[in-house]
Formats: sequence, C-alpha cells, structure tokens
Amino acid sequence: MTMRRAAIPWARWRPKLLEILPTYDRHAFAADVVAGLTVGVVALPLAMAFGIASGVTPQAGIYTAIVGGALVSLLGGSRIQIGGPTGAFVVIVAGIIAAHGLSGLLMVTMMAGVILVFLAVTGLGQAVKFIPRPVVVGFTNGIALLIATTQVNDFFGLGLAEPPSEFFARMRALAAGFPAVSPPALALAVGSLALVLLVPRRFARVPGSMVALVLGTAAVALLDLPVETIGSKFAGIPSGLPAIHLPTFRADLVLPLLPSALTVALLAAVESLLSAVVADSMTGDRHNSSAELMAQGVANLVAPLVGGIPVTGAIARTATNFRSGARSPIAGLVHAATLVLIILLLAPWATDVPLATLAAVLFVVAYNMGEWREIGSIWRLDWADKSVWAITFALTVMADLTVAVEVGMALAALLYIYRVTDTTIVSTLNADEIEDGRAHILQDRHVPAYVTILRIHGPFLFGTTDKLADATADLAGFAPIVILRLRNMTAIDATGLHALEALSERLKKSGRSLILCGARQQPAALLHQTEFIEHVGADNLVPHVQAALARAEQIQADFSGVGAATARDLATASL
Repeated sequence: MTMRRAAIPWARWRPKLLEILPTYDRHAFAADVVAGLTVGVVALPLAMAFGIASGVTPQAGIYTAIVGGALVSLLGGSRIQIGGPTGAFVVIVAGIIAAHGLSGLLMVTMMAGVILVFLAVTGLGQAVKFIPRPVVVGFTNGIALLIATTQVNDFFGLGLAEPPSEFFARMRALAAGFPAVSPPALALAVGSLALVLLVPRRFARVPGSMVALVLGTAAVALLDLPVETIGSKFAGIPSGLPAIHLPTFRADLVLPLLPSALTVALLAAVESLLSAVVADSMTGDRHNSSAELMAQGVANLVAPLVGGIPVTGAIARTATNFRSGARSPIAGLVHAATLVLIILLLAPWATDVPLATLAAVLFVVAYNMGEWREIGSIWRLDWADKSVWAITFALTVMADLTVAVEVGMALAALLYIYRVTDTTIVSTLNADEIEDGRAHILQDRHVPAYVTILRIHGPFLFGTTDKLADATADLAGFAPIVILRLRNMTAIDATGLHALEALSERLKKSGRSLILCGARQQPAALLHQTEFIEHVGADNLVPHVQAALARAEQIQADFSGVGAATARDLATASL
C-alpha cells in the first residue's frame, strides 16, 4: 500500500496581491501610483533618519525601505501594508552594532528572518497575541524615550563624537556637553520641527518631514551653515543600486546572537501584525497573518544582502498610504520604485542634508510611537498591570530591549496565572443568590429583531481577545443594538479592555449601539475605574440581561425604530 503524501497548504501563505489582481483595473492603478509616490517621498527622510539613529549609514535605511517595501507588498497578506525600517528597531540595532559590529547585525537580521518564516510555516506566529498590552506599551514607551535621547546631540549640535549607549551615562554626557550648543544647528532643528508639525495641519496631503528635509538642505547649501550633515559624517549617499554581498556567517556567534534575533523577530511580528490590523480597520479588509509573517521573514532574509537593517510593517507609512488613496499592494511596489528613482537621480543632493533636521523628524517619530496616552489608562488599572508596565519600561530604558521583553513576558505569565486563580470561586448557593440569578437568564425572554446578543465565556485576557475580533469581523449581520453579556466572563485585563474599546468604536462607526451587562466583580471594578465607561455611556453598562433588554427597548422607543443611524445618535447622546 502506498502512502499518499499530504498536500502542502500553499493557500495559507497566498499573497494578497494575487487575490486582488483578477479584479484590478486602471482606476485602481492610477490611485496606487499616486499613493505610492506620496509614501515614497514620506519614507525617504524617515529611512535615512532610522539608518543614522541605528548606527548604520543613511543609505542602509533607504535600501531597507526599498527591499522591505517591495517584498512585503509583493508577498504580504495585507492590502495596503508598507514595509521598511521603523523606530522600534533603532535601540536594539544600535546595541547589536555596539556589541558585535555590522556583521553581527546582518547575522541577527537574517536569523530573525528564518524565525519569522518558521513562525509563518508552523502557525506559531499567532503566539504574538499572547503579549499583554502593559508589556507592549511599556517597551514602546521605553523605545520612544531612548530614540529621543539619542537625537539630542544632533538636535542641539553638541558635537559629541560618540554619546554613550547606556542611558544614564548618555544623559550625563549630554548634560556636560550643553555649554557647546550650536545656535545654527538648534535654529535649523527648531525650524524643521515646526515644519514637520505644522505643514500637515495646513496642507493635509503634504508630508511635513519632506518639506523640512528639502528646506533644511536648501538652507545648508545656500547659506553655508556650519552644521553637521550627511556629507560631513557619512561622505554622502552613493548613487546607483547597492551591491549584493552575502554576509559573513560565524557559527560561534549564533548562540550569543540568538536572544537578539528572537527579540527582532518578535518585534517584527508584533509591529507588522499590528500595522496590518490598523490597515484592516481603515480598509474594511481582512489580512492574512501567515502570509504577512512569511513576507516579513523573506524581507529580513534579503535585506542584509544589500546591507539593510531589520524590516517590519510601518504603521505611520501604512496610514499615509491609505490616506493617499491606495487600493492594493501595487502602491507599496510604487513606493519602493520611487525610492530607487530618488537614489538614482538625487543622491548627490543628500550631501547637504543636515543631521539636525533628521533629529527633528525622529523627535516627532518618538512622540508619535510612544503611545503616551496609554500610560494614563494603564495607571488606572490594578497594581499588577501597573507593575508589569513599569518594570518593562524601566528595563527597556536602563537595561536593553531583550531583557525587557523577556522579563515582561515572564511577569505577564505570572499575572495570567494570578488572575485566573484569583477569580476562581468555590461556594454554596443560598436562596437569595438563586433568586438574583433569574435576571441573568435568557431562556423564555423575547429578544427583538433590533437586538443581537454576544457573550464572552471565561477569562478575557491577553491571548484570547482575537476571538472577539473574529466573532465581530463582519458587522453587516448585526442588529442596530448589540448586547454583550459578561455574566460568564470571569476576569479581564488591560488587553481585554482595549479589545472592548475597539469593539465599541467599530460599532459606533457602523451606526450601532453597544450595551454591556452582567459583569462580575473583578471585570466590573476594572470597567468602572478606567475610561471605558466613556466609550459606551453610563446608561449602557447594566447589571443583567433583563436590564439590557429594557435599555435596548428604551433606545428603540426613543428614536421610533428609525434604525441603525439612530443607534449611533443615541450612543453619542448617552456619553
């Protein structure tokens, strides 16, 4: 008897581009070309800034944006995702180069690529959902702070040859160097910062970073300002395409570099999938996470061949791609082609690009990626969540990102165990409790056509929140009023709260109201001590399903059953 070989499920990694091409037309192509050109222009100063901040050359950042942009769009599972270098890698890349040199970084990037491909093939990439929100926010806050502090030297023109990599030593060195502030560099940096912030407010489709780059470069060239530039520090950017070189592989560095490679792979997976989710929320599409991780893995395997740094999905550039009218991954390919044309035609002009301007761009990047508003939400949670955030943040700043993620995940696992055990109750029921339970029973109750009932059963903690997203992926089949039963939800954490807030916002945008009912002691306390109640309104958070149905009836009666549009109005009015 012959054994039949199992078919390889290639469809799991099918690129989004292949799904779109059969219905692709010239109108979509025209929109993608405009979007790709816009994102390419936006990506140029960011790519150079990320390259310099990471401790490599500005062209390394550009080559990474070209390779990442092309491969992520060609092979990825998201409709409008833009790949390239991002701020999340700046700190860890700089640390790897300081410890092991550029060859060590290239090895780490390729090792991370192998890990990402492995995650895509095995399906283990779904494990990234088990990173709780306090850990994500903690290391994001820490990375943003570190990026900002690494740019102080260039922003103020202090002239420090090589600021220390350790945080407190760097701060002492910067403080000691402040008497040597360069007025021309500071003026240029402040002017560039103003342009980055103000131009988009006046001209929504004009990238402020590119305006700052052009005007800053022109100021240096025309006024001969005594400031440090790409030309003075890196001898400019070479014209033409990069040469392809296979990085030197050293077997003795595999184990020492493995923790860094795991961290790079983890960050690439988290940021790319988060960016894909953001893209889904804008386009109404649904990304293929396995294809996305496969594309990220391939991109990180190829980028080192041209001297590139780690690649991941770039949330800000993806959002810019959408706002510019992108329809498909073709826009990402045009973005990569735009960067190729820029280095072929305009590379000589890069000599006069001032580092003060790039520092201003990175200040804005650090602020935007920092998720600083999330700190207030986490600080309203219980001591356990606050501790996980604080320890992750502190270790990111004072130790390194690898240690921060490892310790943060260990603390999160302990927190998960604590929450599950803390919400386990063994008790006898008395007559009053039995009677109180009647209000929660759905049997024999009339559920009107204008109501859809959802329920969450069990702990709603990090690692489980995607089940709510899956259940509500298509809101078209939902009634104007959605009741979410929490009677059997035993516990919730910051990640679960964030998922409920996201559901509330999605329902509002679709013209629907959300009512939550039956929350037990721990979830109820957490819902009321955060800003979550502002998302649904106090009247839409009720004790049991009987009250929820009465509230739904009130909503319907108040607006005479006009439909979904009135549900949105009521949801707003009840806040």
